[in-house]
Amino acid sequence: MATKTPSLKSARGAGKVAAKNNEQNGYHGNQPLLGQSGPIIQEYGTVRHMPIGLDSEARQASCQSLNQILADTITLASLYKKHHWQVSGRTFYQLHLLFDKHYEEQQVIVDALAERVTLLGGVATGMPAAVAKLSKIENPPDGVEEVPAQISRLLKAHEIIIKTARKAAAAASDAEDEGTNDLLIAEVVRVNEFQVWFLSSHLVDEPLVHSSKK
Repeated sequence: MATKTPSLKSARGAGKVAAKNNEQNGYHGNQPLLGQSGPIIQEYGTVRHMPIGLDSEARQASCQSLNQILADTITLASLYKKHHWQVSGRTFYQLHLLFDKHYEEQQVIVDALAERVTLLGGVATGMPAAVAKLSKIENPPDGVEEVPAQISRLLKAHEIIIKTARKAAAAASDAEDEGTNDLLIAEVVRVNEFQVWFLSSHLVDEPLVHSSKK
């Protein structure tokens, strides 16, 4: 369960202390109350009660799966941006644009996943250090890889996400969490499948200006 929210009295007290400190430092009027801190009001991995007709166990399981896919999707989006900057060769222009387009589409998925976690009463992951610990996608080298290696790395990441999303969607449906099922199938699986199609086509060794038939 979520941690207890601080009382209104304690919150007002903290505000008065901050205001007094600002006044002592010569700040008046519309000066922002800087340097504030407070307790964590909900721990990661917990769920708040949300009156959406799903018990806490179902929402907890969905949040865990969604956060896994969220971490992997953030990693995939970062891979796309990295390759967008580093791609080269005869297909530079096409792939430079394609990688950026796929990056933008993955960013939309990131937002949808995080919002679904919050809607279910959970806490969405997102900070780079947390994402790096949670993601199942292998971290790329710091240097520049050849284009076929870049594409193959992206395809492997897509497959990890698609497999995880399909499994999580089935589990969500079994728990009557059809909202999560719909998100995972309609947005995660289908978008990733389309991106795999576009990417894999660039690995076909096909003649450019004449038929290979003699």
